[in-house]
Amino acid sequence: MTSRFDTVVMVDWSGGNGHGPTPRKDAIWACVARGGEAEAPVYLRNRQVAEDWLSGLLASERTDGRRVLAGFDFPFGYPDGVAKKVTGQADPFAMWHWLEDRIEDSPKRNNRWQVAAQVNRLFPGVGPFWGNGTKTDVPDLPRKGRARTPGLVAEYRRVERAAKGTFSVWQLSGAGAVGSQVLMGLPVLARLRRRFGARVWPFELCDGAIVFAEIWPSIINAAVTAHCDTTGEIRDAAQVRLLARAVSALSQTALAEMLAIRSQEEGWILGLGHEDRLIAAL
Repeated sequence: MTSRFDTVVMVDWSGGNGHGPTPRKDAIWACVARGGEAEAPVYLRNRQVAEDWLSGLLASERTDGRRVLAGFDFPFGYPDGVAKKVTGQADPFAMWHWLEDRIEDSPKRNNRWQVAAQVNRLFPGVGPFWGNGTKTDVPDLPRKGRARTPGLVAEYRRVERAAKGTFSVWQLSGAGAVGSQVLMGLPVLARLRRRFGARVWPFELCDGAIVFAEIWPSIINAAVTAHCDTTGEIRDAAQVRLLARAVSALSQTALAEMLAIRSQEEGWILGLGHEDRLIAAL
């Protein structure tokens, strides 16, 4: 496995509706870095714009012969056993494709609540997804987590149990919730993976020209907070800027150690347990 990457791109995703042309918080932001130097973060107003931007970037980098490490801030997998229950295969990519086949998305409307309810109906009782954030009741999708049948599946992946402050993949709405980002992000990654032949860490070896990795920008929270306090930069933009810069500045040995972890189904967060190295790289 080679850990040398010419280009690092970090993406702060969003599971909600699109926004207007003026850059704002709680939207999609991306930043490209090379050799420890970051470009200006890019505001991407909705997932359609983001997918087009990513496609253009990856195509250009591939044409120019540069290896790319692309990080996305949402979980790449569900707790062990979920993919098998939903798709019949204990394979994270089967779950990606299952969602790709069912998620409908446009800048102002998507069906993530209905797809979550569809997953819930595969379980006895009240399934694991919760957090209906709409004004309309969605059958089989409770608003509160306590309404679910307990013990159907694990509430957290192993990596969430190791990373203090992370949220469950099952929570779809509320401050910090990441569940909607997963539902709306994995179909995009499925298409990009297919188009560019990308490898996906930690499920696959990082031996391709393009590698996708799960990230969690709060891993460098102290540095981001200090930066924002000083500059006033939008936090979403600041965290992709700093994380892209840090990862691109790492030594090949340090990055190889971070990428040495393997997971068959759940996934992992790049850099977890190596926070001091990331901060030092800044």
